[in-house]
Amino acid sequence: MKKSAMGMCLTTAALAVSAMSSMSANAADWADNSIGIRYGTKFAEPFNSQDISKKIVNFTHASGYKYGTNFLNVDLLMSDSKDNESQEAYIVYRHTLDIGKVAGKDLSFGPARGFGLTAGFDWNTKNDPGYSSRKRMIVAGPTIMMDVPGFLNISLLALWESNQPLSNGVRMSSRYSYDTHPMLNAAWGIPFGTSGFAFEGYVNYIAAKGKNEFGGGTAPELNFDGQIMYDVGMPMGMGKNTFRVGLEYQYWRNKFGNPHNVPGSLAKTPMIRAEYHF
Repeated sequence: MKKSAMGMCLTTAALAVSAMSSMSANAADWADNSIGIRYGTKFAEPFNSQDISKKIVNFTHASGYKYGTNFLNVDLLMSDSKDNESQEAYIVYRHTLDIGKVAGKDLSFGPARGFGLTAGFDWNTKNDPGYSSRKRMIVAGPTIMMDVPGFLNISLLALWESNQPLSNGVRMSSRYSYDTHPMLNAAWGIPFGTSGFAFEGYVNYIAAKGKNEFGGGTAPELNFDGQIMYDVGMPMGMGKNTFRVGLEYQYWRNKFGNPHNVPGSLAKTPMIRAEYHF
């Protein structure tokens, strides 16, 4: 089971990477691809009271074209025995259409450099014997692009989320859809001048999504994930931002909408991270 699930994860990831690489080659004005790894020992999973160690290998693609930007992240997460040595793939894709560029007008004002419309999806699969998530989620909504070094985008997105997990060890016969609910999202990548350091990450505030697939209530989520990265490749003659290392921290309250009284619904996870850009 685990080998076949991991094979599906890798196949899906490879297709996503291939599609985005083709897009960047044919249509992008600029593109940045990276592969990376991060590691932490205090991950949390709902209904599991133990600290879990995970290795996460990821591929990230960001690109821009005449009218907007694309972002793709593929995470392959590998847990230790405290999470049944489970394996998970989680894919996030976002496209932001710059309204000012489409209209041919300068829409900047005060602290904002422009406005956009963001749409995309989340997709995951996990092969743990308990819940075995099969999340599918469509997102869409307006974005304000702030005028900062690097970027800072603030979005208000509607979420259409569903899942088809295991129930008593058996896959649910049909996909369960949660109530449509909003998410306030901020994503940023801000360099510290010419120091080689940068502060990057995202924060999501996600409203409760009604009843879960088993009839229980859900709670609003707060998910902060930020990292301080340093460009170690430049002093080694590898080119700017080619190889970077850093420290990352995730704070996730009411993970996946599970209320605070559920064991494992609160994660406080420090990580180390390294990434190679090409």
